[in-house]
Amino acid sequence: MTVKNIIYNATRRLELEGKLLMPDSYAEAFCKEAQRAGILVEDCSHMEKFIKTLNKDFQLELMDYRIKTMDELTRFLIAKLNRTDPSQCIKKLETQIIFTKKVLQVVELLHNKDASMLAKRSFELLNTGGNSAQMEQFKQLWINFASTYDDSFLDKLKSVGSVDDCDLKKTIDNLNLSLEPSGRLDKNIDLSGIASLIISSLTPSIAASVSDEIISISDRIQKDPSSLGILSVEEEIRNAISLRIALDKQSVKNMITSLDGVLDKLSSKLITMIERSDTSNHDIQTIKHDLEVSSDEASTNFKIAHKKLFMIAVALEKNTEDFSSELKKHNNEVAILTQHVHDLKEELAAIKKESKEDFLTKIYNRRALNEFLLNREAEFKRNGRNFSIVMFDLDKFKSVNDTYGHEAGDAILSAFSKILSQEARNVDIVGRYGGEEFMVILSETDTKGAVVFAEKVRVHVQNAHFLYKDQRIDITISAGVCERKVQDTIERVINSADEYLYQAKNNGRNQVAYKQ
Repeated sequence: MTVKNIIYNATRRLELEGKLLMPDSYAEAFCKEAQRAGILVEDCSHMEKFIKTLNKDFQLELMDYRIKTMDELTRFLIAKLNRTDPSQCIKKLETQIIFTKKVLQVVELLHNKDASMLAKRSFELLNTGGNSAQMEQFKQLWINFASTYDDSFLDKLKSVGSVDDCDLKKTIDNLNLSLEPSGRLDKNIDLSGIASLIISSLTPSIAASVSDEIISISDRIQKDPSSLGILSVEEEIRNAISLRIALDKQSVKNMITSLDGVLDKLSSKLITMIERSDTSNHDIQTIKHDLEVSSDEASTNFKIAHKKLFMIAVALEKNTEDFSSELKKHNNEVAILTQHVHDLKEELAAIKKESKEDFLTKIYNRRALNEFLLNREAEFKRNGRNFSIVMFDLDKFKSVNDTYGHEAGDAILSAFSKILSQEARNVDIVGRYGGEEFMVILSETDTKGAVVFAEKVRVHVQNAHFLYKDQRIDITISAGVCERKVQDTIERVINSADEYLYQAKNNGRNQVAYKQ
């Protein structure tokens, strides 16, 4: 294939994908066609060469944002430089975390079991400081929830009242249900004992102070125990209990912070003491002094811990010289272990790089698909076991990214991969071939069966409700089908399926193309 053919195919690709003939879009299409033709073009790899000169953290971040052009890279770096104020970023991050926690607490109170459970688990993750992998996992769980949420169960209530999809309380108020007029328990029942227990449970067990909200609801219950039967009071009690728990947690956090500061001092001074053995005794005496001062500042509940630390410091004072000498003997062993840990980290990074799972959609990536294709090809040549390949592509996907943003595009890709997995059999292989293009390998299936499968997926996507930030996004797909028996090699099968895919797009999209 000549350069002229590649230029023609690149221009045709832009027309089929509904993109304007701009420098960046043309360069991307040209490189794709050159790669497809098996021709190496140096200009198509200059981004990869440039990115390889950056550190690994930058490279991973660029992969997450799927930077493909120099223009996108320039905007990314400018945005990165504009966020160079560490204190401002930290403060903003802390504010965002607090805001996120409050939102999760509100979501947990909503009347949806799945959303409440996911909000509770997400809140616990923020409290424990989860790593990036865990954050990514929970992000995907929220995307999946928003993409597959189905509120059709509200239709069952239409027989007894009007339904408001946006206001659950209004829907309940519209139902023809009878309630007790007062909404209050019988005043003849003596609730004073229960009221006392509830007031006791509202009192913080660790924190020294009590909030005004807790004092207010406690006084109200004490003066009128029968108010326990009022729904609004019940909700106030729940909120007060949550507030009491929060006060205790904050108090414990403050105590631990105080104790943690002492431990930091002890650790740093021990390290310095080991490195400068001639001043060990003086340093240990300093530690003892710090512990004595900090003990006066700490809460009473932590006096015992401070006392134990002080006894440790006294013991260390008596054994400083032997301890330092013993540690110095093992310097070489520590260096060897450090190098071993470094080697293990590099091996782990290499293993992760060779992962077969697509990081966004959690289905097979292109590397895994190629391996499965080799296995199916070997079975075909050995036993004549036929199979078919279906190539899918999301129609006008670029307009989704341009209109709603890349996060919306990611949500659509993830939801579509879930649809593919639902429609496929256990013996079929579902994977992301690249960008918005997906491949499904259908075992022991001819063209007719593959077309039936592709049509099922197409109709499913056309009727699906893709939601992003309360906005519905209409998505359609095109597909190309080819079976192994009609071609000489597996490469021709893939190329044929891809060509039929472009034929489907060229004929108006939202259809399945195959050899009639």
